[in-house]
Amino acid sequence: MDAVTCRTAQPVDGSAPSTVPPARLRDLGRQPYEPVWRAMQAFTDARDETTSDELWLVEHDPVFTLGQAGKPEHVLMPGDIPVINVDRGGQVTYHGPGQIVLYPLLDLRRLKIGVKDYVCRVEQAMIDTLADWNIGAARREGAPGVYVGDAKIGALGIRVRHGCTFHGLAFNIAMDLAPFQRINPCGYAGLQVTSMVDLGGPSGPDAVKPVLIGHLARLFGLTVVAAPAPALPAA
Repeated sequence: MDAVTCRTAQPVDGSAPSTVPPARLRDLGRQPYEPVWRAMQAFTDARDETTSDELWLVEHDPVFTLGQAGKPEHVLMPGDIPVINVDRGGQVTYHGPGQIVLYPLLDLRRLKIGVKDYVCRVEQAMIDTLADWNIGAARREGAPGVYVGDAKIGALGIRVRHGCTFHGLAFNIAMDLAPFQRINPCGYAGLQVTSMVDLGGPSGPDAVKPVLIGHLARLFGLTVVAAPAPALPAA
């Protein structure tokens, strides 16, 4: 996705329609990538103006994903890690255990939020979460995502179809970062990556998930209710 200029993202001012149903939070645990991808495509294709928004949390089995504009030459040495071409924006990234992947499945028209504002708010949710552990983070002009110094800690790759979002963010919490050396992360040769545990943060995603969801809900004006994990197609 092209870089955007973000004002300091502020919470929704309460103007979202009162008819917006609560967003359903579904924690899928650890899953292979493709069944989750296919499930969120199907959800987005089937939803209508009355469908509740959903937030899917997942940790993926190791995988490299290459966005629609992704260049194969940015995948340097995939080795035993599969590479999947997907329908999100952006270049190549890595998903693996110890990383929070959050898929906000939101109706932007109902929330009265544009795509650029959506991107800013998702990035801000990660920035605010890091601040709760006294980790200073920021956006970086020309390179979407969230950075601590020169190292990337949160990536963003989205798709919007009929005003509804799918795909989402990847937030490095406590993971093996070595696979990032097999790619040019997000299409940038030599880009450094980091994770919360390496910056004095928690040793696993469980402590971070509710904090991240809380900030995202606040920034989008969502009421969130827990729901069972969705049924997934066979891998």
